[in-house]
Amino acid sequence: MHFLPEKLDQYVVEHSVQEPKLLQELTRETYQKVLQPIMLSGPYQGRVLSMISKLKRPKTILEIGTFTGYATLCLAEGLAPNGKIDTIDCNEELYDFQRMYFDKSEYKSQIHQHLGNALDIIPKLDATYDLIFIDADKPNYSNYFELIIDKVNPEGIILADNVLWHGKVVEPLNEKDKSTKAVLEFNTLLKNDARVETVVLPIRDGLTISRKHP
Repeated sequence: MHFLPEKLDQYVVEHSVQEPKLLQELTRETYQKVLQPIMLSGPYQGRVLSMISKLKRPKTILEIGTFTGYATLCLAEGLAPNGKIDTIDCNEELYDFQRMYFDKSEYKSQIHQHLGNALDIIPKLDATYDLIFIDADKPNYSNYFELIIDKVNPEGIILADNVLWHGKVVEPLNEKDKSTKAVLEFNTLLKNDARVETVVLPIRDGLTISRKHP
């Protein structure tokens, strides 16, 4: 979803850095071969993720929700030397597609795929993280936050996608709409949790940046 008028949104995109050719290729193939290609972060949000990662220079990144690996590669651009990314996804059919593009990149040895339920995998990860990106099933956003908060290093960054959820967060809630309800609860959790400070950015479908207090 775009919250800016179309012409202004296009101006923003045109005056921001362009995505690398590998990501252009990944986007084309995702639209050709994968269901729900709209789940891609896209070129503008991808450059935002890349910039945040480059500013942070994380040694360790955790991504919850890989899809076809677009955001993974964007975040990898900011990795510190010898840094690594753990990325989790439950879709077995996308595993080889992800790996193909990871192996085409300069970060192939730094990206570690985990296949399965993130709620089961996260507690088993023997690492702490400088940057975490949550972009998976909305009903578990708050559960993911509670699992990862102690794995975030002091002054680490937590990013979460789709926090404006097509604008539904400011519409009357349908009690049967579990995803919208979960996003509302997650946004409130971030606002009120004393362990983090959070800013909501109206980028595409909404992106939060939370910084864990020292």
